[in-house]
Amino acid sequence: MPLSSADLGIGAIYGALVAAVVGVVAGFLGGRTGDQRLVVAARNGAFMACGMLVLAACALILAFLNHDFSVKYVADHSSRAMPIWFVAAAFYSGQEGSLLYWALALSILSAIAVWREQDRLRHLLGYAVGVLMAVETFFLIVLGFVSNPFERLPGALPDGQGLNPLLYDGGMLIHPPMLLLGYASVGVPYAFAMAALLAGQTDADWMRATRRYALVAWGFLTAGNMLGAWWAYHVLGWGGYWGWDPVENSAIMPWLVMTAYIHGVMVQQRRGMLKLWNMSLVIASFCLAIQGTFVVRSGVISSVHSFAQSAIGPYFFGFLAIVVIFSVAVLVSRLPQLKDEDHFESLASRETGFLLNNVLLTGVAFATYWGTVFPILSEAIRGVKATVGPPFYQQVNGPLLLMLLVMMGIGPLLPWRRATLRHVERSFVVPLAVTGVGATILVVVGLRTPAAVLALAAAIFAAATVFWEYWRGTRARSRSTGENLGLAFMRLVAKARPRYGGYLVHLGVVVVAVGIVSSSFYQQAREFTLPPGTSAPIGRYTVSNQGLFETRESDARVVSAHIGVFDDQGNAWTLAPGKVFHDNFANQPATRVAIETRQLVDLYLVLAGWGDDGSVSIVATVNPMVSLIWIGGIVLLFGTLIALWPERKTAVPPVAVQLRVPVPVEA
Repeated sequence: MPLSSADLGIGAIYGALVAAVVGVVAGFLGGRTGDQRLVVAARNGAFMACGMLVLAACALILAFLNHDFSVKYVADHSSRAMPIWFVAAAFYSGQEGSLLYWALALSILSAIAVWREQDRLRHLLGYAVGVLMAVETFFLIVLGFVSNPFERLPGALPDGQGLNPLLYDGGMLIHPPMLLLGYASVGVPYAFAMAALLAGQTDADWMRATRRYALVAWGFLTAGNMLGAWWAYHVLGWGGYWGWDPVENSAIMPWLVMTAYIHGVMVQQRRGMLKLWNMSLVIASFCLAIQGTFVVRSGVISSVHSFAQSAIGPYFFGFLAIVVIFSVAVLVSRLPQLKDEDHFESLASRETGFLLNNVLLTGVAFATYWGTVFPILSEAIRGVKATVGPPFYQQVNGPLLLMLLVMMGIGPLLPWRRATLRHVERSFVVPLAVTGVGATILVVVGLRTPAAVLALAAAIFAAATVFWEYWRGTRARSRSTGENLGLAFMRLVAKARPRYGGYLVHLGVVVVAVGIVSSSFYQQAREFTLPPGTSAPIGRYTVSNQGLFETRESDARVVSAHIGVFDDQGNAWTLAPGKVFHDNFANQPATRVAIETRQLVDLYLVLAGWGDDGSVSIVATVNPMVSLIWIGGIVLLFGTLIALWPERKTAVPPVAVQLRVPVPVEA
């Protein structure tokens, strides 16, 4: 009997489990004894686990592409009528496949980190591999014995059920893999942090070497969250992009804590301070990443984004408890080695600004965490499952996020150690003047909501700081080198990519903030029923019912309304919001949102229902400047790439040695 892809896949998972266990045992023994032979064995175990997981992933993808409906996971998440790209994406569409993807991503990242750091961090490598493979072992145990993606059915089905209707979207190809990659990538800086603690070598070497991995993890988490917001906006049909849903909260919390860590690292590298704080942030970010995976897959919290109730919840909860206990115990045992080498000299200093920035970021993360877990605690203690909605997060996190915007403007303008009055005057006058002018213009053009004006003024201040820092650096370089301003700017950024890439990240955050503030405070929404040929106004638009149509697409029936749109400038166009009824999910229609963006304003139409007489119920929303959120996200990620881009190593020219030949002296 020929070997099937399912047999190959489950065999590869078991092989990866054996290799990971070898990595754990050899890694910890090698780290403890210093025996490099054990460290090499652990390293090879990590490489072998990676190879086996790549093989398992290929086997599952092959099962999908071959429509092997004898595999339960393939039958549950694909069908013959699905386009080929959705068949391939179904790999991570369900619980079992997403866990395999998580394990695969961690194994690849682990292999890369181990290969890159095997010489530079030789003294930590054993423990780091041991920690990474311990995490890998947990996922492989779950995949092999609890949630097996290669589970067989008694017989092959003629066809599969197909994807959940919400997943029939291009966002399915990019959002889930990016967010899962973000969760998994947090494990690399966590492993090296724990290795430094276990080895008792808590100097800055491990941090300098792994800071790049933290930035990579932060970039993946950023992309995952931005793509998730974009997907929710154009697929779910509720008119927004962020609803403080438990799964959304679980995705943003490790991002917030990792952001704090990246800023805290700068203080530790420059002043030898915040050692304990930074270690705690790395541990917290990894625990939150595991919790995010747990929340999505356990079903303990109801969410439109989560999977159904499953048996793996207790396993994840137990693993998370082990990680927390182990990490805290190791951290406490090394407290004497985590004392700061220096102290804060002034409140008006860059390190103080970074610390306040960290406090605000962790404050937002804690408030979000509390709002997420409170329903669970309420049900466990009082027997009543309370709900925590968007108003709680807006009232608590809103002021904290406003202060963060302000600190984004203040922090880069402050010097290290202490700021003099002259320095403050020279650095702050221009950004504050720009902010004053900008706020005045906002009021003059008609903005009257105090909270919105204040938030937009803070965004102007943060943006002015970025441009002011770019200008000062460019002007100084131009004066010292004689280069023109354009060349001076390019070379300035090239010489200090982490710094100026970080400033571009700040600018991206500002653009995102402007989009969020504008769309939150000035959104207009209306729901109305339109008989055929009638119209209704919303904002500067008039929408009219031009007819109801039904079409057939692949494995789905589509009902759409043709809505004529007219704006106050005489422009006209047609939008077609609709509902999609997939054959295998006839009772679970998917919303097809119609969005038209003109002059940074979105007209957002959703078909809520229709009547036999051709009348349609439309939910119309006008969202100003939502596009800035996606534009800002691109700027933000571009800044991250600049900060991550490796600096060109300048070759040191050989030193010419002039030989002095003695000249004979004539007698």
